[in-house]
Amino acid sequence: MSEHSLATNVGGHVRAASGTSPATATDRKFWFGLSAAIMERIADNWEATTAAYNGTRQQHYFSAEFLMGRALLNNLTNLEMVSEAEEAVRANGHELSDVLDAENDAALGNGGLGRLAACFLDSCATQDLPVTGYGILYRYGLFKQSFIDGFQTEEPDAWKEDGYPFVVRRENQTRIVRFDDMVVRSVPYDMPITGYGTDNVGTLRLWKAEPMAEFDYDAFNSQRFTDAIVEREAVMDLCRVLYPNDTTYAGKVLRVRQQYFFVSASLQAMVDNYVKHHGPDLTDFAKYNCIQLNDTHPVLAIPELMRLLMDEHNLGWEAAWKIVQETFAYTNHTVLAEALEQWNCSIFQQLFSRIWEIVVEIDRRFREELRGLGFDETHIHHMSPVQDGTVHMAWIACYASYSINGVAALHTEIIKADTLRNWHEIWPQKFNNKTNGVTPRRWLKMCNPRLSELLTRLAGSDAWVTNLDELQKLRHFGEDEAVMRELLDIKEANKADFAEWILDRQGIEVDPQSIYDVQIKRLHEYKRQLMNALYILDLYFRIKEDGLQNVPPRTFIFGAKAAPGYVRAKAIIKLINEIAELVNGDADVNDTIRVVFVENYNVSPAEHIIPAADVSEQISTAGKEASGTSNMKFMMNGALTLGTLDGANVEILESVGDDNAYIFGAKVEELPELRAHYNPYALYETVPGLKRALDALVDGRLDDNHSGMFHDLRSSLLDGGGWETPDLYYVLGDFDAYRTTKDKMAADYFADRLHWARMCWVNICESGRFSSDRTIADYARDVWKLDATKI
Repeated sequence: MSEHSLATNVGGHVRAASGTSPATATDRKFWFGLSAAIMERIADNWEATTAAYNGTRQQHYFSAEFLMGRALLNNLTNLEMVSEAEEAVRANGHELSDVLDAENDAALGNGGLGRLAACFLDSCATQDLPVTGYGILYRYGLFKQSFIDGFQTEEPDAWKEDGYPFVVRRENQTRIVRFDDMVVRSVPYDMPITGYGTDNVGTLRLWKAEPMAEFDYDAFNSQRFTDAIVEREAVMDLCRVLYPNDTTYAGKVLRVRQQYFFVSASLQAMVDNYVKHHGPDLTDFAKYNCIQLNDTHPVLAIPELMRLLMDEHNLGWEAAWKIVQETFAYTNHTVLAEALEQWNCSIFQQLFSRIWEIVVEIDRRFREELRGLGFDETHIHHMSPVQDGTVHMAWIACYASYSINGVAALHTEIIKADTLRNWHEIWPQKFNNKTNGVTPRRWLKMCNPRLSELLTRLAGSDAWVTNLDELQKLRHFGEDEAVMRELLDIKEANKADFAEWILDRQGIEVDPQSIYDVQIKRLHEYKRQLMNALYILDLYFRIKEDGLQNVPPRTFIFGAKAAPGYVRAKAIIKLINEIAELVNGDADVNDTIRVVFVENYNVSPAEHIIPAADVSEQISTAGKEASGTSNMKFMMNGALTLGTLDGANVEILESVGDDNAYIFGAKVEELPELRAHYNPYALYETVPGLKRALDALVDGRLDDNHSGMFHDLRSSLLDGGGWETPDLYYVLGDFDAYRTTKDKMAADYFADRLHWARMCWVNICESGRFSSDRTIADYARDVWKLDATKI
């Protein structure tokens, strides 16, 4: 398609979407038209890819969330059409940048787990692997975050209320999902996943729940209007939000409904496809299908596949179980006990009695198997999928799966030694590591075009876009002063862009010449945003009260959402916002330090923040972060890691060396001994700056609107509120080392700018290990046994 024809083609689609000429259409309507033109461009290849994959061995990626971000620029990048689109859009009276900004982020995910799934689909498509993602078409996703008086407020994120051109409804492939108290139509909406440098187009299939009947017509005509739509609304609740608040029993029931809804529909589609291409005998189902369970959310797929094989295809238990054990692989994403899902048995009994029967039988047979291996009843009961009125989803996954993997080298060792130790002792052959990765298409080529152009020029080609290890060949340019000065200029330009963006978005002025010190990730106590906040308070007091001079100017940037029911996490958000009010409003310090909390953090803001960052805060308590992926994105864009030896930080340090990162804090193997003699109050009295910072939480200098939130934060660190372990995540224990390391980092930044640039360059050049292309190649070879199928 020529540039002229694209311009003409886009114009037609814009007219159809807007009912006006392209020149007078709004940017939003133009986005619809351009998106439709891109969908037209890839349609034939998408159909051909689906047909090619249907007859071969396929991998199916089950995940409760896919944090996709904006789709248009990602597709233009992968199709290498950005320049072509710029000219076509300009020829129709608009600018591509304005049109791209009119797109909403697809609200289909939350944090690292969902973004990982999105990166994986990109890499699968780029490598021509027959992989399909399966999830839920959420109406509102997680939530849209806003701050009112510094408190997080949740609002519906109506991201697709006026339509979304990058999904196609497949009405003819609807499946029926049955609960004991409800029957639901499950309608697939398919999203194309373009790869880079290939004609192959993968698929993300998102299921939407719809009622069997739109509403009760008789009830409506009888003026019982509410009764007429009760069932419809109950069904639509299945797809309304991601991760409904499960602090109540009703919330737990809704979560389990959601999980069963999407895995049942997905498995029905898989089984039907197998029968269509390989016949009614399902003996070889696992030869042509494997399923990766992205955490415990999709584990109901295990008993559901058993139900389909036995009840609808007449297999016996042993034959069905053999297929299940050869089909499922399980990715563990956590060492935190609360993240290993457990559900009340009563929920299963209420929602699906047949699934409950199958789970009970899995449990019975598991107990018999372990008795045969000589284990005592106490040990067997501790490992059993059903125990003490609770169904343990992770235990079902560990028993049924042929592969169990962690997502960083350290994480995998921890789950083998601790979290899943009992399983590893019995079935060590199941365990393997697959360190996470991120796609260099979105997280370098697309979001940081200045740096991408430099890398391509120095490398002589853009081969690094699909083989990030190619960047290692550029390490010697670290000794080239002209290149390092160009790298500093690129970072300076990116920082100026961020300053303009945050001023326009939130009205906050920041100094592009300051150090951009960034912590963007889900708000959880183990990620220790609280420790960062205490450091900022301490630095503020050192400048304000102690008269500290020659402080390197810094802008502290946060982005995070807290789960609606996570009260303490929401208190930390309020605290950071109060510190921002204190610091930014004080003329004595605000020319030296500033605090920015980016509202409604998601993928698109990250694309502005990460290329501009100087410092990447990865400060979780050692042993608590499974991997992290923001650390990889920052590294890829030339920000230095300031962090603990946790998750993938360990492997980042191995790659770049001790001289090119700032590592501090207790190691995972040191923490048990340190904990045995831990006295938070002694640290409170002796660690420089700590007492003053903690006291500021309760002495009136910071206002929590009389909620008691800040008293609780302080108490949680010093005495656990009298009922929990004090300072569970070792914030005070690591604070002194954090303070020292962070001060040193700031001093180093301005002491020798060329040396800092060389450190950044090493990080960029060694980032190939953390490409999702590498991760997916490992999965395809070691776990999925999958071959590329190029159309």
